[in-house]
Amino acid sequence: MNQAKTLLLIVAMTGLLVWIGDLLGGQSGMLLALAVGLVLNGVSYFFSDKIVLASYGAQPVSQAEAPQLHAIVANLAQRAGLPMPRIAIIPEDTPNAFATGRNPEHAVVAVTEGIMRVLSRAELEAVIAHELGHVKHRDILIGSLAAVLAQAIMFLSRMAFWFSPRDEEGRSNPLAGIAIMILGPIAAILLQMAVSRSREYLADDYSAHLTGRPDLLASALERLHAYNQQLPMQSAEPATAHMMIVNPLSAGGIMGLFSTHPPMAQRVERLRHMPIEAR
Repeated sequence: MNQAKTLLLIVAMTGLLVWIGDLLGGQSGMLLALAVGLVLNGVSYFFSDKIVLASYGAQPVSQAEAPQLHAIVANLAQRAGLPMPRIAIIPEDTPNAFATGRNPEHAVVAVTEGIMRVLSRAELEAVIAHELGHVKHRDILIGSLAAVLAQAIMFLSRMAFWFSPRDEEGRSNPLAGIAIMILGPIAAILLQMAVSRSREYLADDYSAHLTGRPDLLASALERLHAYNQQLPMQSAEPATAHMMIVNPLSAGGIMGLFSTHPPMAQRVERLRHMPIEAR
């Protein structure tokens, strides 16, 4: 269901992009929309891992520098049938983690210093398994595609200020332009957030399957969520918040509609209802 939902959301974002481009400039507008999307997607595909690691100050660590962390990642990667990803540590006390890289061969698993102090080894394994689920499902590529489509939609929506849609008789329609400027970005963000939420559920399911202990991921998520509410990450940015296993930004009230993550209570409840499997 989550895979199908992701496909439908990507199709919806693409349709919205092409529709806005057509309203603003006909066939030329559609081609501009696609060109913007391709350029942004190319930059994101090849350089997003370097950009996000640098933005969080993540430092690669060797096996000698972090033997326990390397052992956990190596064991889980082998069981998952994945190449050994690079490992990086973020100098942050707030516990959190993410995976990046355009494909499994270029994957990086990054964790904060805080997460290694807060979680037990078994809980940390469940978190790493979640991140490897993102790698396995190529969620970094899917997330980048969704982000690029959202950025292209927002770019074209801003263009409505200069190029108002025209009716069948060629007359300018400024009200339609204002509507596109306001509603276009909101729709793009909501669709992008929905894609991100679907992938989080899939990664949770993958961790439960790989470790056989969904209860451990549930307890880890509860602990991480509580810490991130009390001690927000200093380096967290809205543009990269969707990559973290728990949302490092506050998203209460109506802002929950724009959260990159599913409600924590729902994630935990799903995991609590999954069977524990012997390993």
